[in-house]
Amino acid sequence: MHSAVGASDTIGLKRRHVAAATLGNALEFYDFLIYSYFSIQIGHAFFPTHNAYVSLMLSLAMFGAGFLTRPIGALVLGGYSDRVGRRPAMILSFALIGSSIVGMALIPSYRTIGLAAPILAIIARMIQGFSLGGEVGSNTAFLLEAAPVRKRALMVSWQGASQSIALTAGALVGLALTRILPPATLDAYGWRIAFLLGAVTLPFGLWLRTSLPETLHAAETHAPAAEATRGRAVRKHWRIIVLGLVVLACGTIASYIFVYITTYAQNTLHMRVGDTFAVGVVGNILSVLSVLGGGWLSDKIGRRPVCIWSNLAFLLLIYPVFSWISLTRSQAALIGGMAVLNVVGGISSGPFYTALCESLPKQIRGGGFATVYSISIAVFGGTTQLVVTWLLHITGNPLAPAWYLIGATVICQVAYMLMPESAPARRALAPPPGAALAPG
Repeated sequence: MHSAVGASDTIGLKRRHVAAATLGNALEFYDFLIYSYFSIQIGHAFFPTHNAYVSLMLSLAMFGAGFLTRPIGALVLGGYSDRVGRRPAMILSFALIGSSIVGMALIPSYRTIGLAAPILAIIARMIQGFSLGGEVGSNTAFLLEAAPVRKRALMVSWQGASQSIALTAGALVGLALTRILPPATLDAYGWRIAFLLGAVTLPFGLWLRTSLPETLHAAETHAPAAEATRGRAVRKHWRIIVLGLVVLACGTIASYIFVYITTYAQNTLHMRVGDTFAVGVVGNILSVLSVLGGGWLSDKIGRRPVCIWSNLAFLLLIYPVFSWISLTRSQAALIGGMAVLNVVGGISSGPFYTALCESLPKQIRGGGFATVYSISIAVFGGTTQLVVTWLLHITGNPLAPAWYLIGATVICQVAYMLMPESAPARRALAPPPGAALAPG
């Protein structure tokens, strides 16, 4: 059996190591994604206009600016993690995103400094995107390389689970602020409090990451042939890279439609602001469990069956759930329906991250995973909410997000079926034809 990371590569992953990587990643995603929860209020601050639709679209466009620099961050910081080490790359990315979140919270409004306000906000968002672009690759590579071989997917699943933890924290903050502050205060400066809460965690996150062991050793980072073999490794693994791009693109559409639900419920369904934040709390708490459960299961039965069957179930549930929410426009339907989609949709996250990461050789793992992830996110993460808002505007059909999500999920299903099996337990029994997984 050939494995991208052999048993000898593991360092005896401890709970505090998983906690450090997970919490650091969660803090970064909280900082980046909290924007989406307050896109309406941020639009009022930086893009004041008499047309609410135009203000929201400009705010979402600024949200998308952070995605433009993700591939650059993936190449720079992801490559840095492959050359120098996972830990220094993770510390650097965290420091960058912490400084940018402080700037985002403190930038004066358009009414105070005029055009400089949106320009400065866009710069802050682009720094955040650069940082997060490199964060995912080094973080995922660390968890894979530090984990016991038979528990890789469970450990890597914490990467996906940490994103749900971040979304839960963001939703809780949003729910608390909307309950405590009157709408006018929330619009004026309440949203800035959410950003500052993320900034407060910066010293704690840096301390956590300095305690991590290194999984990329000096002999690997400074080997004379290491740089020369990176290009060949990318060409050799082109198939899994392309499939990874497709799956992550489709998954990104789903993730950002879920994030957009708060805005969708307010703007399209005309639900109360407080009710819309509750859906994020419930859905993402359950998603943490489903992501970890999917990773655990794939360590037992393989990556492919978990990804294929959970994605198919997700596909079949999309239209009924959105129809129920659209027809009733009740908090129960919104929370219950999105909770079901979050749970089913989260099952394939850990197995897929693991399959992509363990299918790449060690010398391109951090940068390769980060680049594939960031390109998909840049193209679809930065445009999904704009596209959905536009579709709702021109069609007037509240089910427009569902149709967009169904199309993406069908494409994802095909990609999952074409992916080779990479779980060591399954490949030892029946290696799939054509699978090319280089040793680490």
